[in-house]
Amino acid sequence: MNFPVTRMRRLRRTEAMRSLVRETHLQSRALIYPLFLCPGEGVRKPISSMPNVFNLSLDEAVKEAERCAELGIGGLLLFGLPAQKDEQGTGAWADDGIVQSALREFKKNRKLDSLVMMADVCLCEYTSHGHCGVVARDGDHFHIENDASVELLAKTAASLARAGADVVAPSDMMDGRIAAMREALDAGGCDQIPILSYASKFASAFYGPFREAADSAPQFGDRRSYQMDGANRREAMREIELDVTEGADMLLMKPAMPYLDILREARERYELPMGAYQVSGEYSMLHAAFERGWLEPQRAMMESLLSIRRAGADFIVTYFAKDAAEVLG
Repeated sequence: MNFPVTRMRRLRRTEAMRSLVRETHLQSRALIYPLFLCPGEGVRKPISSMPNVFNLSLDEAVKEAERCAELGIGGLLLFGLPAQKDEQGTGAWADDGIVQSALREFKKNRKLDSLVMMADVCLCEYTSHGHCGVVARDGDHFHIENDASVELLAKTAASLARAGADVVAPSDMMDGRIAAMREALDAGGCDQIPILSYASKFASAFYGPFREAADSAPQFGDRRSYQMDGANRREAMREIELDVTEGADMLLMKPAMPYLDILREARERYELPMGAYQVSGEYSMLHAAFERGWLEPQRAMMESLLSIRRAGADFIVTYFAKDAAEVLG
């Protein structure tokens, strides 16, 4: 039927009607809040490029985690800023590492039982050179050693699982790391711990503010030899397929906004639980517009999250998690 018999606006007349026929919904339980953990006590250091986001010492992180639990947020994604760094990133798998210590403390706190504790698995925050793997140098040239890096990443995943991580989330983009982590987890008695793979992580300009937050900027070169070329949709599907075959339990698309087409296609192809990471640049870009009065903060925030959910994400890692949870009630 065509107009005037069919009038699409009939179902848009009131908020009650719009709510009744709404196709896509946001829930606080589907939001994951990143936390940046640092040494010290009473530390709540603002990240200049990310308004309302902080580097937190463990005591402050506990307070932040308790607030997230009160708001009904689904979980936390933990990143560590170690007191010392080295070429191998040994702090990543140390039993007394910054994230391992936080996980043990969080697991003692019954107020945090509702939160899924996800631990990022990567070396970039822990290496003196800022790369996500082992660096091999030949004069002025360098490359990232894939297989040597995978060995260390598997150790890191096993260490985080032993410390209490509910989910390990590798973000390094080394070939073969999912299979190696699955083997290390299973051999260490952590066969029940799922792997959330950053299956198609792109070499993106939108990571800029994160590198301040995690103190993880490469000291030389860039990450384009291991993170994906943003022009390649078919390659992204190959990356995802390989990680699924190797044993990934969940998938994470990163970034979100510039790659919603990748998220949509992956959702249509794969049945695994799938999330998307609304990364630091997306968050900071919106905040810059908020501060200038160019966008209405609450509406723009919620619309950006809804777009990710509509594209196919079951859950969203976002720095807006607390603000959005307050709106959702």
